Amino acid sequence: MPESATPASPVTFPPAFLWGAATSAYQIEGAVREDGRTPSIWDTFSHTPGKTAGGDHGDIAVDHYHRYRDDVALMADLGLTAYRFSISWSRVQPTGRGPAVQRGLDFYRRLVDELLAHGIKPAVTLYHWDLPQELEDAGGWPERDTAYRFAEYAQIVGEALGDRVEQWITLNEPWCAAFLGYASGVHAPGRTDPAASLRAAHTLNLAHGLGTSALRASMPARNSVALSLNSSVVRPFSQDAADLAAAQKIDDLANGVFHGPILHGAYPQTLFTATELITDWSFVEDGDLALINQPLDALGLNYYTPALVSSADADTSGPRADGHGSSAHSPWPGADDVTFHQTPGERTEMGWTIDPTGLHDLIMRYTREAPGLPLYITENGAAYDDKPDPDGRVHDPERVAYLQGHLAAVRRAIADGADVRGYYLWSLLDNFEWAYGYEKRFGAVYVDYATLERTPKSSALWYGRAARTGTLPEVESIQ
Repeated sequence: MPESATPASPVTFPPAFLWGAATSAYQIEGAVREDGRTPSIWDTFSHTPGKTAGGDHGDIAVDHYHRYRDDVALMADLGLTAYRFSISWSRVQPTGRGPAVQRGLDFYRRLVDELLAHGIKPAVTLYHWDLPQELEDAGGWPERDTAYRFAEYAQIVGEALGDRVEQWITLNEPWCAAFLGYASGVHAPGRTDPAASLRAAHTLNLAHGLGTSALRASMPARNSVALSLNSSVVRPFSQDAADLAAAQKIDDLANGVFHGPILHGAYPQTLFTATELITDWSFVEDGDLALINQPLDALGLNYYTPALVSSADADTSGPRADGHGSSAHSPWPGADDVTFHQTPGERTEMGWTIDPTGLHDLIMRYTREAPGLPLYITENGAAYDDKPDPDGRVHDPERVAYLQGHLAAVRRAIADGADVRGYYLWSLLDNFEWAYGYEKRFGAVYVDYATLERTPKSSALWYGRAARTGTLPEVESIQ
């Protein structure tokens, strides 16, 4: 259908729109000790008692390392046109420095070749939270040198795969790496140092800039370089000045700390003010902002649920309703005077409110924030308590409705002028869901963790039909 006709139908997508699914290395690959791979911070963290639900870890995960051909065939059967996956840094460069291990790179070469043979466009994410443990032992992301190690790693992977992979993402959700990893401690490496988390955020920004330059120097000019942000849609509880100030503070900590330097070459002054009792930001050296502020070819947006915040009452107590796990330590440095509220509405198994309007708002914000920059929804999805029926089929009508609502929001944004070029469902497969272990199922494909058998859920069939037709089927059309 010609693009000029699409506004007449709010559920018809442009012909070149990419219909993808996303995964990450530690969550699905397994094979943690094969072909030269050494431990990452998630290997260490998940094997530390009390850090993950049930003591779960990714040693086997869903064994994608050995089953990738079957998984690619499954994607092709569903009609997907794109697949976003991450590289395990310690599989490619075991100590986080020095020469590559070709056996590790060979796995990704085989995976890319398999995808291309099935007509599926690969999108490579260089970093999805699995820092080599040796780099953490040397200081981790709060240590400036880690950014330079990342650039070296980016060059290695770019040289190995850049001839066949056109879409590249430097970092996935650096907010989680910095603030869940180094402030609240609910993610690896499990540190709880607010000042270190802010240093980590800056080093991640520097890594993105240096990594972008390294990729461009090692790949054909036609390739696209982006990063994926889990930018929060932060809404004030009221229009009172105190609540508006609370929303601004969280917006700076969730969004401005990354998109400020990356898109605009400067951190928000309000961020410095909010965190001045924690750090003086002297770790930002002359020239850093120019290194970070590299031109992007696209921007990835990850969205799950909005945030609702207010100024804290004097008697506010109890856990934060921010959806980022339980910890006595906040992932929001300098924001102890902010209260997070549960937003109204239906929730997923993560306790996250289902609100497609947030996705539309996020897309339109970055359409204004970075005019002319193509956007991709690089993660969006929901966890539900999926179980096979007596016939072995897995019906997940809640996820079908979730996808229909959020994809309709994407299409509305396109009709409103946003240049959104693709959508990557999170996730292709049920997998290791970080600190939640195997308790939360985000996959469109059900995985029996005892046998590792894959079964497409109703949502996978629905999404496959959408991918093949470029339109959104009725929610009840797949039973």
